[in-house]
Amino acid sequence: MLGRSLSILVLLGAMLASGKRGDLSAVRPNPNIDRAGVLHDGVLTVTLEAKQATWRIDGPNRPAQSFAVFAEPGKQPMMPGPLLRVPAGTELRISVRNALSTPLTFFIPAAVHRGPQQMAAMDTIVIAPAAVGQLVTHATEPGNYVYRATTSARVDQLTRVEGALTGALVVDSTGAPDRLYDRVFVMMTTLDSATVVHVESTARPLQFGAPGIRQVFTINGLAWPNTERIAATAGDSLHWRVINASAEVHPMHLHGFYYRVDAFDGPGVEGQERPVPGQMVVTQFMTPFSAMSMSWSPDRPGNWLFHCHFAIHLQPDTLSRAPDDPHLRGMVGLVLGVVVGARPGASGAALPAPARHFRLVAIADSTATFTRSPQTVSPMRFVLEERGHQVDTKRAISPELDLTRGEPVAITIVNHLSEPTAVHWHGIELADSYMDGVPGVSGAGARLTPEIAPGDSFEARFTPPRSGTFMYHAHMDEVREEQAGLEGALIVRDPGAPPSPDDHVFLLKGNYRYSGRYPVELNGEVSPDTIVLHVGRQARLRFMNLAKTTVAPTFALTARADSAQHLEDDTMIVRWVPLAKDGFDVPAARQTPHRAYQLVAMGETYDFAYTPLYPGALRLEVRGARDDLLKVQVPIRVEQ
Repeated sequence: MLGRSLSILVLLGAMLASGKRGDLSAVRPNPNIDRAGVLHDGVLTVTLEAKQATWRIDGPNRPAQSFAVFAEPGKQPMMPGPLLRVPAGTELRISVRNALSTPLTFFIPAAVHRGPQQMAAMDTIVIAPAAVGQLVTHATEPGNYVYRATTSARVDQLTRVEGALTGALVVDSTGAPDRLYDRVFVMMTTLDSATVVHVESTARPLQFGAPGIRQVFTINGLAWPNTERIAATAGDSLHWRVINASAEVHPMHLHGFYYRVDAFDGPGVEGQERPVPGQMVVTQFMTPFSAMSMSWSPDRPGNWLFHCHFAIHLQPDTLSRAPDDPHLRGMVGLVLGVVVGARPGASGAALPAPARHFRLVAIADSTATFTRSPQTVSPMRFVLEERGHQVDTKRAISPELDLTRGEPVAITIVNHLSEPTAVHWHGIELADSYMDGVPGVSGAGARLTPEIAPGDSFEARFTPPRSGTFMYHAHMDEVREEQAGLEGALIVRDPGAPPSPDDHVFLLKGNYRYSGRYPVELNGEVSPDTIVLHVGRQARLRFMNLAKTTVAPTFALTARADSAQHLEDDTMIVRWVPLAKDGFDVPAARQTPHRAYQLVAMGETYDFAYTPLYPGALRLEVRGARDDLLKVQVPIRVEQ
């Protein structure tokens, strides 16, 4: 059915792009290195021409389609648009030439001269077809911004960008030195030509992910596996500016390392807890048209990934899949590869002998009964074995894996499925990238991690260097295998600190029986059992999210006996103390009581401390970010 729908899309796209396609220029991916325009005497003068161009959106052997893109006069059109980069205090003189057949509205955030509190406000100009408009402003506020343009087309109500008419505007601090590794990466969501035809010809409500809405996700104009490979040497300091030039959300995850969020801003970030400058994360949730500056140091060689953790944004279809991926199990889209070489003269450290040996046995549940639908999957899970002891959840979720900081482990993944799989240790700082679990990528040189074929096994060896809340999950065919249950909590404790009865884990995942009423589960249950807390005893609450469609839910702890219609109407939300983000302890100065409400994006983990003062009843609620609807709840009883 999917293949037939995509064939229709290709036909429609070809019809749309036919005719004068031969007169159109081809789009060039923009690495965002060279500044556009002329910077002279504190003034940047630049002309952007909005025009139609062709782009082979799915690779050189796929049909070409036409899109609106920006180009400087006399130069090849670029995707994303030309980089506008200036020091703070520069006057911007931006001329926009409209070579399209419809009026164009051009936007830049008013925050470039009015400060971050004005991120949602826009400076705009409207340009008639064949006309030129000019926008003049002063870039006084350092930061990372998105410029973009729209038309009156119905599809622009969804994307808030016409075609690929968007790009980066970077304002550097006055006197800031040039950084060798300061790179700008612009993420875009582009609809193919056939989708544009479909949207303009239907009266159905506009929504990303709806039937007929085909999106292509790119970084600097390219989609994985064609995105740029970043080369570094162990010990380098990398400085990136990551800009979300789309109306979609993207939780950005780094494999094997933490990264420091140096700056973060954008319209709509008030709805989440904005990371403080210097916060360490492995995943950072990025709202539409937001941007961050980040720094990290890859001190271990190997191949690593930085990617959106919204698994649907990495899912191939019959047009974007690799030739050797007929079952659509690989990745496409918002992925950057980082190839870290060893420092000259450095010798690789041998992995220590493991102190504990585990087996994770992947099995399918052949006894499950359910009504099949396009969003339903057959349940799977890992069974955990250690020294003859077996832990089996008997549900579509895998057991919690408890490790000890500084204690080497060997985990043998045994595949008893009828399909290949792989396992990623999410948030763990691995010494050897070969253990990272991305088939064909993790490792170095010719030594690359294989997929684990049916009947085969793979041994992962590592030593967790810090205690905290992490996860493990399948890293191929992620949308399906994770929803099926190949994911679990990974808790690392300090030596001599056994699990406490006041330590509670809450892993949100997609329901394998997916339905509109019960799209998610907590710890594999749509109606979790009551948990017990105790007056005067501090409880540690560990939240994590791997739900495929509920990308940015909110977790709230309330004393209300019933559910408020809207979360903001709930006046009985209690207070808790933040302890950690992604397994990294928050600074002591931030460990103060906060309202017990937290957005937990896909790929994020959060730890909170809560000490009940009175006996009674509480409820943990999980709500959707977009609709504010209650998805799942946990009853809590507080006893003396």
